[in-house]
Amino acid sequence: MMTSGSGSGSGLGSGSDSGSGGSSVVVPRNFRLLEELERGEKGIGDGTVSYGMDDRDDVYMRSWTGTIIGPHNSVHEGRIYQVKLFCDKDYPENPPTVRFHSRINMSCVNQDTGVVEPKHLPMLANWRREYTIEDILKQLKKEMAAPHNRKLPQPTEGNEDQRTDHKSFTVRCSIL
Repeated sequence: MMTSGSGSGSGLGSGSDSGSGGSSVVVPRNFRLLEELERGEKGIGDGTVSYGMDDRDDVYMRSWTGTIIGPHNSVHEGRIYQVKLFCDKDYPENPPTVRFHSRINMSCVNQDTGVVEPKHLPMLANWRREYTIEDILKQLKKEMAAPHNRKLPQPTEGNEDQRTDHKSFTVRCSIL
């Protein structure tokens, strides 16, 4: 049986070893997300990555927003990126859906939708239950600084509204 834990030292594995023959306990989804929320609200490391829930009344804790400040010595330096994460009912067994709300040019991001393509981001492609929202945001920041992304030309800032959103197409008609 898998246990919950995190390489980032979040303490998510607390209580996982019952001391009776090495059996382990899997932390339930909502408890896990509550721990992640608490950690996100306290702030992370150097402050260049943060996250929280979109709606405090969402009892299923599905919709989250992350913020990444672009890494130094890259075209992303000084930019602030907003990332939407959707933790479905099978999280943390499966990764959340991750989508950049801010326009960004990266090899793992679909340019039309902003969706981070799991097959192009190893952490999502090889998802493990121990990974957290924090881990995803830190990995995306590392990807921004990777040689294949650090110098890619970026869209002008402030054009987030131009992103294609397949859920809410707006049709404009004019009568001539």
